[in-house]
Amino acid sequence: MLILLPPSEGKTRPESGAPLDLETLSFGRLTPVRAQLLRTLVKLCNGNPKRAMEVLGLGATQADAIAVNAVLPQEPTARADEIYTGVLFSELDLPSLDDASRKRADESLAIASALFGLLRPDDLIPAYRLSGNVTLPRLGTVAGRWRAPLPRVMGEVAGDGLLVDLRSGTYTALGKPPAGLAERTATMRVLHEHRGVRKVVSHFNKATKGRIVRGLLESGADPHTVDELQSVLADLGWTVERAGQRLDIVVAEV
Repeated sequence: MLILLPPSEGKTRPESGAPLDLETLSFGRLTPVRAQLLRTLVKLCNGNPKRAMEVLGLGATQADAIAVNAVLPQEPTARADEIYTGVLFSELDLPSLDDASRKRADESLAIASALFGLLRPDDLIPAYRLSGNVTLPRLGTVAGRWRAPLPRVMGEVAGDGLLVDLRSGTYTALGKPPAGLAERTATMRVLHEHRGVRKVVSHFNKATKGRIVRGLLESGADPHTVDELQSVLADLGWTVERAGQRLDIVVAEV
């Protein structure tokens, strides 16, 4: 089973660590695009700061991100699951897992990234600033750079197993699962039911998905079909309804 997670825009900058080495990152097929995006991002952030902020869609309080991006190859690195600090990662809380569950996380999770394409939790990266909807000078859209290589990598890594795609829309646009994997790809939607009325949740969508992934890792389950995944989640106490390849997780509390 391969579980694709969205990144978080919020990141923790490590105080120490080795500099970035693209050659050590998982999914080596992605290295050429990573190097191209990194060079372009560093060049942009070494130019006019105001223009760089406009291109990256940053506000006045985020100006320090430009200075960090400008020296990204020399920035200290840490595990990707320590760099990303959003709600999903907070609820997933990988550092607190037991050794067996942590090993399963390193082997079955992949984190989407505008700069790196896909990462394993134990890949060493710096805290960077680049969103999936950015258009870089002369290079074009970030999504356009990833649209060809990412599906190939997803297919190779998933093999004959299940792909659980939990990415947000921005990061799904970087590359959709290949056609041959479509029947073995599951997506999820979180619905809050209150007094018989259901609404799609946003902020708590990420929190719920973090808890779900944690439960899957702790259970040791390895479903190979969407039906099997639905059964596993039901066994873990979730209310799950299937709509095609999508599983709706219905919660009474958020």
